[in-house]
Amino acid sequence: MRVTTPVVHHTVDTVVDEILRRIGKDIRLGLSLGLGKPVELVNALYRRACADPSIKLTILSALSLEKPSGASPLERAFLQPFVDRVFAGVPDLEYVRAQRDGSLPANVEVCEFFFRPGSMLGNARAQQNYISTNYTFAARDVFDRGCNVVTQIVCKRVVDGRTFFSLSCNPDTSLELAQRLEESGRPYLAIAEINQNLPYMANDAEVPDTLFDLVIDDPSCTTPLFSTPKMPVTTPDVMIGLAASALVRDGGTLQIGIGSLGDAIVDALKLRDADTASYRDALAASGVARDSAELIEAIGGTGPFEQGLYGATEMFVDGFWHLLRAGILRRRVYDFWALQQLINDGRCKPEALDPVVLEHMESLGVRVIRTQDFECLQHHGFFTDDTRYQHGYIVAPDGERAVANVADPTARALMARCMGTALRRGIVLHGGFFLGPRAFYDGLNAMTQAERDAICMTGVNKINQLDVNPRLYQHQRRDARFINTGMMAMLSGAVVSDGLDDLRVVSGVGGQYNFVAMAHQLRDGRSILLVRAVRDTNGDSNIVFNYGHTTIPRHLRDIVITEYGIAQLRGRSDSEVAKALINIADSRHQPSLLARAQQAGKIERGYQVPERHRNNTPERLEAALAPFRARGLFPAFPLGCDFTDEELMLAKALKAVKARAESTPKWKLLLTHLLHGRREAPTEMRHHLRRLNLEAPKTLQDGIARTLLLQALAGTA
Repeated sequence: MRVTTPVVHHTVDTVVDEILRRIGKDIRLGLSLGLGKPVELVNALYRRACADPSIKLTILSALSLEKPSGASPLERAFLQPFVDRVFAGVPDLEYVRAQRDGSLPANVEVCEFFFRPGSMLGNARAQQNYISTNYTFAARDVFDRGCNVVTQIVCKRVVDGRTFFSLSCNPDTSLELAQRLEESGRPYLAIAEINQNLPYMANDAEVPDTLFDLVIDDPSCTTPLFSTPKMPVTTPDVMIGLAASALVRDGGTLQIGIGSLGDAIVDALKLRDADTASYRDALAASGVARDSAELIEAIGGTGPFEQGLYGATEMFVDGFWHLLRAGILRRRVYDFWALQQLINDGRCKPEALDPVVLEHMESLGVRVIRTQDFECLQHHGFFTDDTRYQHGYIVAPDGERAVANVADPTARALMARCMGTALRRGIVLHGGFFLGPRAFYDGLNAMTQAERDAICMTGVNKINQLDVNPRLYQHQRRDARFINTGMMAMLSGAVVSDGLDDLRVVSGVGGQYNFVAMAHQLRDGRSILLVRAVRDTNGDSNIVFNYGHTTIPRHLRDIVITEYGIAQLRGRSDSEVAKALINIADSRHQPSLLARAQQAGKIERGYQVPERHRNNTPERLEAALAPFRARGLFPAFPLGCDFTDEELMLAKALKAVKARAESTPKWKLLLTHLLHGRREAPTEMRHHLRRLNLEAPKTLQDGIARTLLLQALAGTA
C-alpha cells in the first residue's frame, strides 16, 4: 500500500472540488454496501453533477438504503410519525429519491449489485443498470467498471498521538478494492468521512490514516445511523425457525441473515438453551421432532449449548448480538491452523496451555515456525510477550535461544518455557458488514473495546469462501450451518432467491451462492435454505414444479425448510427430492405438484403423499403454537420493537383493510360504506382516524377506507 498523509477537510464541498481537480469530470464512485455510504459527500457530489451536465457520475454500489414511505396515501399517513421518530436526523441519499421518482439526470448512472428486496421491481432504469455478481466478486467488478474514487464512513481514535480509523460497519470490500486500485497504478482517491456514532471495531477493520488521501472531519457528518426496524415474526416464521434451530450443532458455526426468519431462529436457539423442555415440546408440537428425528440426531441437536457457537457470516445482524448477550455465541477461534485443529480435537485447552501441545503440533506436521507463525501465536498468547523471534530462532526472555523447530527436542524444551498460560484474543464472530435496529448500534457502542475485539469485521473474500486460507477456515468453521432465505424451491431442488422469470431482479445473489457452495466444500458443513410454503399476498405455493429463474442450481441442493418441515435433499435421487419437497408444501397445493411430477415421470404413478404430511395447513400451525403463546413464548417481536402499541394495532388493521379491499368486489365495498359509513366513530378510535387523515374523508375512496378501518379496528380490539 502507498503511504500518504491524508488531507483533512472540514466541509464536503471542498472535497468535491478536490475530486474534480484530481480525478476530472468522469467520476466512477465506489460506495460501500448498506450502512457505510458517506451520505453527505455523496449528496454533495450528486448535486454538483446535477448542476453541471458535463460531469459524468457513475455510482457503483449495493443496497442503497431509504426510509420507508408507503405505497398509498393511507400507508404514508400511517408511516410518517414512525419515520419522523425512528429516523430522526438520518440523512437521505438524494440519488435514491431521484431514482425512485424518475428524475435521475442523464449524466448520473447508478449501478448496483444488490437491491433492497422488491424495491426496484418497477424501476426500469435500475433494472437495466443492475450488475449480477457474487458478493466475493464485487470488489473485482467495481474495479473493472473503472472505479477511481472509493469512499465510506469511518470512525476514529487517537493512540499515542497517532490517528487510527475503523472501517466499522463495512470492511467487506473496501480493502480489496483499494488493493486492486493501488496495484493497477490507476489514479484514484480514497476518502473517509468520519461519523463518530459508528462503533469502533478493531482487528481487520482498523486501518492507519495513511490508507486515505482525503478525510472529511466535520461534526455535522456525525449523524444518527440508518436503522432497520423489526418486522413481526409470524407463525410460519416461528415454525421455520424452530426447525432450523434443531439442525444447529453445539460447538458449531452459524450464519443467518436479516429479517423475521433470522429473528425466529435466534429466538428458538435462545429457548433451546434456556428452557430446553419447552423447546423440545414445541419441536414435538410442530411435527419436526417426529419427521426429522434422524437428521436432527445426525447433524444437529436439541440440548443447551455447552460449548457455544461461533459466527461466520457476511452480515452481522443484531440476532448475533442477542446470542452473544445470551452466552450462546461464545466459541472462540484462533488464526493458526494447527492450534485450531488441536482445540477442535480436545488436545489443547485454550484456558490452560500445556507444553504437550508442542508435541501435538509436531504430530500434525508443524516443524519450522516462521516469522508470521510466531507473530500469530504470540498474538494469541501462545508465547509470552517478552519472547522474541530473530532470524529463525526463538529467543527466551533470559536471552537463551534455539532454532525455531518444533521437531527439535532442545528447541521444544525452550519453547515450553516461553509459553503463556492461556490463549487470548479469540474471535467469536467474523462478519463482513453490519446493519440493524438502533438498539443494536447502541449495544455495540456500549460494549467495552475488549468486548468488541472478540468480533472481527473483515473482508467477504475471507468470510464467504475458503480460498484465502482453506486449511485454517475448515478448522474454524466446523459443523457449519449456513442458513439463508429463498423465495421459491423447485421440485428439482433448485432454489430461487433473487429474481423473477421475466428477468426482473428482486434483490441480488449477494453471498448466498458462496455460502451454499462452501457448505458443500466443508466436510461437516450444511446449507439450509428457508422458504415460506405460500405467499402472503395470494396464497400461491412457493414450492413449485419448475421456474424460469434459478439462484441455487439443483446440483447444490442440500436442506430446504418450510413451516411444514425439513426436506433433506443432499445425495438424494430426483424422485426422492421431489417427494421430500411436496411433503413440506402447503396441502392445498400438494395434489397439483404431485400430478405435475408424475406427468413428467419424476415420481411413479400411484404414489401418494404420506398421511402424516396431508395436514399441512395454517390452521394446524396456529393450533400447535397456541399453548406456547399462551405462556408468553414465541412473541411477535422476540428481539425488540420500534413500533408503539398504537402503531402495531394500526398496522394490523391496515393489513386487514388492504386484504379485504383486494379480495372484495368494488360494489360490495361501496355497499358496505353506504350501510355503515355514516356511523360516528367511537371516541377511542378518533385519534387513529386523525393520524391517518380520515377523520373527515374528502373522497369516496377515503370514505370506504374509513369504514373498513373502523370495522377492522373493532375486530382487532
